[in-house]
Amino acid sequence: MWEDIGPLLEEVVHAVISPYAVSAKVEHVRGVPPVVNDPDSVARLRAAAESMLGPHAPTLTAQSLGGEDFAWYLQEVSGAMGRLGTRTPGGPTYDLHQGDLIVDERAIASGAMLLAATALGGKYSQVADG
Repeated sequence: MWEDIGPLLEEVVHAVISPYAVSAKVEHVRGVPPVVNDPDSVARLRAAAESMLGPHAPTLTAQSLGGEDFAWYLQEVSGAMGRLGTRTPGGPTYDLHQGDLIVDERAIASGAMLLAATALGGKYSQVADG
């Protein structure tokens, strides 16, 4: 849809205005493409998360309609984007792209271990044991 939306948008605008004898110029500027996660990469990331947190750990987050520049990478190579919770449990939520962002730095080690476990094929024990 991201590829087709420009021409479709122009077609719809012209169809809507045609009975009114007016004209319109459509200038569609595409932004960041959608994040399209590779299913195999998602499975590897999920296996690593379950290895760390247990098989019943929540590993899914609500879908976001926000843009994410990681999508540009995923157009070139297979991969999956995961979200790392960086809020102190029970604390306020901060916008990641604002100057007042406060990160619970304990999340950094967890994120690094998750990435390492994912690279090792979902084996958290290999990371934890050294």
